[in-house]
Amino acid sequence: MLWKQGACAVTIAAILTGCSSTADVEPVQSVDAGGQEELESGKVPLTVWAEEDNFDLLNEMTASFQEHYAGQADFEITLVAQPDSNTSDVILGDIHHAGDVFSFPDDQFSRLMAAGVLEPVGNAEEVSSANVAESIAAASYKDTLYAFPYTADNGYFLYYDKDYFTEEDVQTLDGILSVAEAAGKQISMELNSGWYLYAFFGQTGLEFGINGDGVTNYCSWNSTEGAIKGTDVAQSILDFTTSPAFACHSDADFISCVQDGSVIAGVSGTWNATQVRDVWGEDYGAVKLPTFTCAGQQIQMASFTGYKMMGVNAYSAHKEWAMKLADWLTNEENQSLRFIQKNQVPSNIKAAASDAAAEIPAVQAILEQSHYGNLQRVGAKYWDACTEFANIMIAGNPNNIDLQELMDNLAKGITASTAE
Repeated sequence: MLWKQGACAVTIAAILTGCSSTADVEPVQSVDAGGQEELESGKVPLTVWAEEDNFDLLNEMTASFQEHYAGQADFEITLVAQPDSNTSDVILGDIHHAGDVFSFPDDQFSRLMAAGVLEPVGNAEEVSSANVAESIAAASYKDTLYAFPYTADNGYFLYYDKDYFTEEDVQTLDGILSVAEAAGKQISMELNSGWYLYAFFGQTGLEFGINGDGVTNYCSWNSTEGAIKGTDVAQSILDFTTSPAFACHSDADFISCVQDGSVIAGVSGTWNATQVRDVWGEDYGAVKLPTFTCAGQQIQMASFTGYKMMGVNAYSAHKEWAMKLADWLTNEENQSLRFIQKNQVPSNIKAAASDAAAEIPAVQAILEQSHYGNLQRVGAKYWDACTEFANIMIAGNPNNIDLQELMDNLAKGITASTAE
């Protein structure tokens, strides 16, 4: 969903007297990319683009930045409301008037990097060692780090009610379904979204991804060769959807059904943690996704993973200070602060391992599942093709379409030209 760019800008600090901001496409060389300049003194105006509901938190972070660098420059830091969902669209519409520092999700990285908007990170080795490897990979191209990761929570895992399930039960999809069927309850998964459908394919060895053009996809999910064939996965999905315990719910309906007691486990993300906890209380559990039976094997369910990051505008008039500010906004201390105030899972290794984070099951579940996740790098044709296929499977394949035909149609839809 696209969000309109916020029009408001809030100057959070006046000038302080005496005080001091992955597609295979070659990037455009940015102006003075990677160059090191002496930090300027005097007046330094910096603009930060971010979600408006994070302004209070960012006020606190930028205040500590100014305190830390007091005496080195006269900073004037301005926050501008810019929804993360369309940051790249707005920036690429007018690169030279974009923020000096801006927040964006990792699925916009390739466009921004290829356009030469992102200034390479100056202290890349330090940032790389401080954050989980997957987040660094999401912010890198050909071993060059172009942005500062700060969250690692855009993925999904399994919520479950400990009143029904043991830790052993939730290790396998078969075990989960067995318990739910016996209890007359349901397991929720929004299978008709390609975001979640990917769970059944990502660890099977069948290939999928975006082509070098950054627009179309490749896909071998209909393969008839190998230890796991496309029809094997299709049969596993059909076994799941035809269970009386299966329910396909949106995120909102998932919460409603947790609240009315009909759903006792479900696949979702950290954004629902508070509401799930409020219902299940001490019985609230969260773990990585289970394994599922496929071609006589237990296959670990996969997930798409996602990270948010701060970029520095390569065309900033105050690039070196902008780099310092982006680094500050995403350091360990401020990732911990973001976690405490906003429940956003840190990408910083030490912040994610804090006592506070360790006490929240959803945080540990998303980190555990990240080992079986892949970055979301997909062309637009993926989504509708997945929905069409999944809806047939959710209905139990009522027309008894041959599974190979279903998989061929799915792969054809995913790899279709954008002109089709």
